Parts: sequence; structure tokens; C-alpha cells
Amino acid sequence: MAAETGDSIRVAVTGAGGRMGREVIEAASDRDDCEVALAVNRSPVDPVAGVEVRDAADLPALLAGADPAVDVLVDFTGPDSSVEYVTAAAGAGVACVVGTTGFDDEQEAAIADAADAVPVLRASNFSRGIAALRRAVSAAAAALPGYDVEVTETHHNGKVDAPSGTALTLLDDIEEARPDLDERVHGREGDAPRTDGEIGVHARRAGDIAGEHEVLMAGDENVLELTHRAGSRRVFAAGALDAAAWLAGRDAGAYDFTEVLE
Repeated sequence: MAAETGDSIRVAVTGAGGRMGREVIEAASDRDDCEVALAVNRSPVDPVAGVEVRDAADLPALLAGADPAVDVLVDFTGPDSSVEYVTAAAGAGVACVVGTTGFDDEQEAAIADAADAVPVLRASNFSRGIAALRRAVSAAAAALPGYDVEVTETHHNGKVDAPSGTALTLLDDIEEARPDLDERVHGREGDAPRTDGEIGVHARRAGDIAGEHEVLMAGDENVLELTHRAGSRRVFAAGALDAAAWLAGRDAGAYDFTEVLE
């Protein structure tokens, strides 16, 4: 069970040597509502923000033996490792906040199984600005029937999955608002005029860009551009910790970041 309201919750962070793992640990050090009780990584790394980083292979035993117990595991790693960590957390009765994207169908099923045992909150993006962008995009898409739509996302040169999970979420939102758009065209080359039902999708990878997402809608001599830019990964870390504080102690099941904001 989570700590009582007003007390600090105990968080386990996976991938502590990675970009987001480090951000989560550092962000937690500035907060009063949570503390990092456990951090793990697959390869040895030095302490992060004063937190010792343990071997990820030992995570099941570390979670089971934690005293006081860990309340929530926060994961921003990769699909394979995320499934492993979430499964271990579910076995130990620990809630999970998952920011990892790019799962295949089998991995999705494994995450769903974990949510039968513990509360699992997943989001492709933990920025409050992205949540606002999603609402604006849905409203605009519904209000502009017949308009052409293009989605472009830009991330650092080390990001593996493309399009980003956030871009895929935006595409889902657009298609829900505009059922006539049912074909995602990834980039264009050669003779490639737009066809009915198409959404253009573009992914860029460069430098250390934390994340940019743009939705362009054009038609009837009007152009609307809706854009979100993350100044740093600290935005996502803060949102994930907000989600962890909200999730601790809830019933088993699948949750979404919009529930935290509401």
C-alpha cells in the first residue's frame, strides 16, 4: 500500500543510467511527495543524485525485500526490458508508471496481464502541454472536415522508435475525430501527390532535441499549425512523478495520464 496522503511515496526507477532514468531520479530529489527508494540499471553506473544504482538483474529480489516496501516503479527503458521490469513489479505487488513506447502485440498483452494484478499507468508522453495539445488537435480536426493533415515529430538522434509514441497517440486522436482519414503515409519520395484519406507522418532525428510535435491542417485557404516543444526531459520526469504520486495505493487496473490531470 502507498503511504498515507501527505506522506512521501517510495519509488523504484529502472534504467537509472539512461536519459530519462537520470531525469526521474534528479527530479525526485527536489520533491517532498516522493523519494527514490531503489534504482537499477543493466550495466554498472555511478550513483545518480546520491542514489546508489543496483543491478537490474536483481530487481525481483530487491522489490520483494524492500523494507519499507516500494510503492511505485517508474520505467522509461525499452519494450523488452520494460515488460521484464513491469512483470517483476506486478509479482511484488508494486504499482507501475510506464513511459516506454514501441511495444508489440505480445508485449502489450504482458503489460495488460500486469494490470490485472497491480495498478499500471501508461502514457506516451507525461507533459501537461502535450495533454493540452491532444485536446486542441481533437477539437480542431473535428471542426475542420476535409482539411489535409500532416504530423511531424522531432527527437534526439538516439531515439529508437519512429514515429514516436506521442505522434502515434496524436494520430489516433485525429483518426477518431476524422474517420475519413484512415491511411498513414510515412514520408514521401518521387511522384507522391496526396490522396483522399491520407495523413502524412514524418519523423526527424537530430542532436539532443527533447521532443517536438507539430500537427498541420490545411484547406479552404486556411492553415492551422499546432505545435508543442519540450524544453528538456525534466518536463516528462515531473509528469511521471506526478503520475506515481497519484497512482500509489489505487486498485489494480489500467490507467491513463489524463486521469491524473483531471
